[in-house]
Amino acid sequence: MTQRFTRRQTLKLIGAGIASAWLLPARATAAPGAALEKAIPGTDETLPVIGLGTWRTFNVGSDPQLLNARAEVVRAFFAQGGGLIDSSPMYGSAPDVIGYALKRLGNPATLFSAEKVWGPAGGSAREQVAELAQRWGVKHFDLVQVHNLDNWRENLAALREMKAAGQIRYVGITTSHGRRHAEFEQIMASEDIDFAQMTYNITHREAEKRLLPLAQEKGVAVIANRPYDGGNLIKGLKGREQVPEWAVQECDCRTWADFLLKFIVSHPAVNCAIPATTRVDHLNENMRAGRDPMPSASTRRRMVEFIESL
Repeated sequence: MTQRFTRRQTLKLIGAGIASAWLLPARATAAPGAALEKAIPGTDETLPVIGLGTWRTFNVGSDPQLLNARAEVVRAFFAQGGGLIDSSPMYGSAPDVIGYALKRLGNPATLFSAEKVWGPAGGSAREQVAELAQRWGVKHFDLVQVHNLDNWRENLAALREMKAAGQIRYVGITTSHGRRHAEFEQIMASEDIDFAQMTYNITHREAEKRLLPLAQEKGVAVIANRPYDGGNLIKGLKGREQVPEWAVQECDCRTWADFLLKFIVSHPAVNCAIPATTRVDHLNENMRAGRDPMPSASTRRRMVEFIESL
């Protein structure tokens, strides 16, 4: 059994200079081929390291064919042990499409619902959360985040009040495309948050400098968005030779999805990556990437060098 520490215990270990030995094994499963889960800091709750993003891919309106196709993606996601689905009112009809899929599936027990509040959507944070819950067809959200730091002081205060009242379980903040890292870091350092969502992938590693170490220090769970850089990484690798043999041997990377996603979720500070897709076959590839074995620190460096050499 993996030993887990509370957030307070972890911070004490960091102060003693010995926490790093325990941070990487924050996985609930370690058997070869097993789906990897990591503990939400300060809790006994774990999340599968591969989640499901909905940016662009789930904004399909009311088209019956597209609705059913996205429902099949969600069905495959939960059939393979999926947990976290992330959306935002900025993503158009995505919350409604998630609601359509969940209704067809009977609201799977492993769902970890993650939404956001965003000023241009209109209404207060409380009003947005209530409306989004109706669109998803859920009673409460597991996580509500302040989208791209929009009016973050007011919105975060409202979300913390809702958390204290038991109306949501966790609160967080988000950024993307490497924007506003300095302000993001200040909020992480000074505010009581549970999750921080940021862009992190093999070609966009700025978060490694300060944000990811700070998340470990503060006991904040990390969601990595844009794992394929909006699809650019996958497109750029199409037509190239197969995944290097050393990556197959060292961490069972058989596809580029394995290669790119395993790099992200093997970072000790990252709890979950949220690739988005419209296709079940691509969803299956994404989910496979969340299985052990994972790359070691030396293999991660080799992965970066390989991509930079292309």
